[in-house]
Amino acid sequence: MTGTTVRLGTGIGWRPEIADVVEAMPGIDWVEAVAENVCPGHLPESLLRLRGRGVTVVPHGVSLGLGGGDRPDEQRLTALAERATALGSPLVTEHIAFVRAGGPLTASPGIEAGHLLPVPRTRDALDVLCENVRIAQDALPVPLAVENIAALFSWPGEEMTEGQFLYELADRTGVRLLIDVANLHTNHVNRGEDPAEALSELPLEALAYVHVAGGFERDGVWHDSHAHPVPRPVLDILTDLASRVSPPGVLLERDENFPAPEELKGELAAIGRAVEAGARERRETAAPEYAPTRVAVEGGTAPARERLALAQTAVLSALTAGTPVPEGFDRARMGVQARALAAKRADVVAKVAPELPVILGDGYRAAFLAYAQTRPMTGGYRRDALDFAGELLLTGRPEDTRARRELREWWLDRSGPRPRSHRPVVRLARATRRALLRR
Repeated sequence: MTGTTVRLGTGIGWRPEIADVVEAMPGIDWVEAVAENVCPGHLPESLLRLRGRGVTVVPHGVSLGLGGGDRPDEQRLTALAERATALGSPLVTEHIAFVRAGGPLTASPGIEAGHLLPVPRTRDALDVLCENVRIAQDALPVPLAVENIAALFSWPGEEMTEGQFLYELADRTGVRLLIDVANLHTNHVNRGEDPAEALSELPLEALAYVHVAGGFERDGVWHDSHAHPVPRPVLDILTDLASRVSPPGVLLERDENFPAPEELKGELAAIGRAVEAGARERRETAAPEYAPTRVAVEGGTAPARERLALAQTAVLSALTAGTPVPEGFDRARMGVQARALAAKRADVVAKVAPELPVILGDGYRAAFLAYAQTRPMTGGYRRDALDFAGELLLTGRPEDTRARRELREWWLDRSGPRPRSHRPVVRLARATRRALLRR
C-alpha cells in the first residue's frame, strides 16, 4: 500500500525505560515504538495516554527481513498490520536488511543474526527486495517506509551505490524512505561512502521521515550504538538533508544508556537547530514532484532468490558459526561484525533470561561468547538462552556443583512443553537471594 507524505514533526523513540520522560517532554509531536515489543491487545498505558493527547505513534519493525532471500513471513506481516491498526498509525516502517538465512531455498538449517545485516547492492538483491516490499505493502493497512541501515562490512561485486539502489527501490515500488542520517555517517566511516553523494542520488521527495542517533568509534570502526550522544558529523548530515528537502518528521533514537531528561531535551534542541540551518540554505524553488511507479520485474525472482539466499547463508554462517569467510569479503571487518553479533546476543540473552548471569556469576559472559562462536541462533533469544544452558550442562559445566544444579533446575523448568513452575516472582526472589549469599 502506498500513500502520500504524512507531516509528523519532532519525535523521539518511545522506550519503556523513558516512558515517563517522553510523556513529560514538551514539543513532542510523535513517537516511534519497536513493533515487536508492543502487544496490540495490551498496549502500554504510556502509549495510550500519548495517543489520547494527539501524539502520533509509529510502529517500527526490526524482524521482517525484507532484504532476505525468502518472501516475508505472513505471520510477521499480520503482526505488524495488527500493531498499526491498534496504534492508529498513519504508516509503519521496517529496514532494508536481512536478519536470517538458510532454510528451504538453501536446503540447510535456518539461522538468525539477531541483528540487521546489509544486503548486496546488486540486481538480484534489488529484484528480490522490490518483490518483498510489494508483498508487504499489499498486506499492510497503511503505507510502508523502509530504512537504510548501518553496516560494518561491504559485499564484493556491488553494482550500485546506496543512493542508486534506494532510488530504484522507491521508483519501482512507490515505497517511502526512512533515511537514518546516523547510518549514512556510519557507512562513511566504515565503508568510505560520501553522505553528500548518497543524499544527492536519493529521491528525497519520497522521504517519510528521518532518524538521528549517536554512536562511537573504536579502532577506525564506527558502531551505531543508539546509546551515545548525537555527534556533530551526524547533525551536519541532517543539515545537508534539510537543505535539500523539508523533512516530514525527524526523530531522535536512544535505545539504552539513557541520559537525564535535560540531556535528551538538549539533543532534540540541537536536532531542531540543524534542521533550521538546512532550511535556511534550501532554495526557495520547489523540488520537482516525485511520482513513483510500480514496475513489474521481468522473468520472476525465483533464480535471484536462490542465488541471494545462498550468498546470505554463507555470510551469516561465517559470522555466527565460525565457517570460512566467503571470498572477496574483508576478513578483519567480518571479524568485527562477528564479535559485535556475539556481544549483542550475550547482552540480550542476559535481559530475557536474567537468572543466567546470576547463576553463572562473572563467568556468564565469557561462557556465552565461547558458545556463540560456533552455535548460531536458530529460534530467537529465549531459545538461544535455553540452548546455551543446555550446552553447558551437556559438557558438565559450570564446575561449581551448586551452580550446575541451579542451572539444571532452571533449564528443566523452561525446556518442557509447559514450565514446571508458574511462579516467576518466587524464582526471581530465589535468584536474588542466591546472589546476595554469594557476596
